[in-house]
Amino acid sequence: MRVSRRVAVAALLMLLGTPALASQIAPVAARARVEHHLRHVARLSGHFETVLTAQCPRFPSRAAWEAYVEAEADRLVLLVAHLEQAWIEAKRTADDDVRRAAKAPRRQGDQARALVDKLAACAELNGADFSAGAVWRRVERDVPGRQADIALPR
Repeated sequence: MRVSRRVAVAALLMLLGTPALASQIAPVAARARVEHHLRHVARLSGHFETVLTAQCPRFPSRAAWEAYVEAEADRLVLLVAHLEQAWIEAKRTADDDVRRAAKAPRRQGDQARALVDKLAACAELNGADFSAGAVWRRVERDVPGRQADIALPR
């Protein structure tokens, strides 16, 4: 009787703990997954740094301007998606170093705001319309779908 109670208690504890344990991964695996996304963040951040430090490009037509803004907004969506996905991966481990690594680039929100401000200034120089709010709405709307596209298989 005593053994069967232990087995029952152990089985119950395993069942109760399974969902939490199932989502946890080893720190090494989490680190690799986070680093994958952070490499993309670094590449995209480098692109945006170039955009921010360069002079505003001039475009021969409204369509060319709109294509440029569309491409930059798409890169911004991709950057945010990789930042979010890195954090999701980091939360799957108890390793604080992996979590800190995933959180560190999230502090670069100033770069994203500066990019949108730069696009607004460039729009004015090109005599084009620009809506910062539309860019931010696109980021909010498109990031979840992009995350699904960039998520590594489990």
